[in-house]
Amino acid sequence: MYRLSRIVVKKFWNLPGLLIRLNQYANHLEKYPAGERMAFIRRISELVQKGGGISLNIEGREHFPKEGGFLVCPNHQGIFDAFAIASAVNFPLAPVIKRELLSYPVVKQLALCADAIPMDRGDIRQSIQVIREVQRRLEAARACLIFPEGTRSRGNELGVFKSGCFKPAVRARCPIVPVALVDSFLPFEGHAKGPVMGYLHVLKPLLWEDYQNMTTAQIAETVKEQIRREMVSILSRYETQTEWQQAR
Repeated sequence: MYRLSRIVVKKFWNLPGLLIRLNQYANHLEKYPAGERMAFIRRISELVQKGGGISLNIEGREHFPKEGGFLVCPNHQGIFDAFAIASAVNFPLAPVIKRELLSYPVVKQLALCADAIPMDRGDIRQSIQVIREVQRRLEAARACLIFPEGTRSRGNELGVFKSGCFKPAVRARCPIVPVALVDSFLPFEGHAKGPVMGYLHVLKPLLWEDYQNMTTAQIAETVKEQIRREMVSILSRYETQTEWQQAR
């Protein structure tokens, strides 16, 4: 993978220290506050962007609730999504991830640092336990992250938003924060070798009062439509700019 190799080469001298520190965090979670670990993940994200020639346009941070638990729900385009989201938040955010990702070194340590919740999508009972764990964290005033599509689109299209992803928020009666990602697939799934630009826009949260009379299927469609509209807006606003043309 060209861009990954570029990051490794350009940040080679940073890697040993980062990996040592990452292992310290991952192996001794109890010693380090979640906020400190999240700040370290943000630092890694910044190095990935600098080393990979990746620019990120972030808008709408003010829409993240200031207190209480809430569920962050972005569309899912590519591997870079996780780095983009890490750059956008200044608070601990626990993601639901595929269990198989824990078999990869570094990814496993990053997941541990983020207090990630692994899900085995082939095990219905375990998936139900994950939903309950997300609910528990939301009720404990923590923020969690779920990609409702469940898999990468590798483009600026939207897949099906799974209604079950919204059950924890409904049960916890907490805000749901849609996040629109555009061109986030370009860094690692795209073919461009030059600088690329990605976009992450945080939308206004859907409050309990807004969705309490909806089914989870209706909530899923509502969040998907909000993200779709924002993606269209981003595409129309930036399609004539130089960096957009280069990224394409």
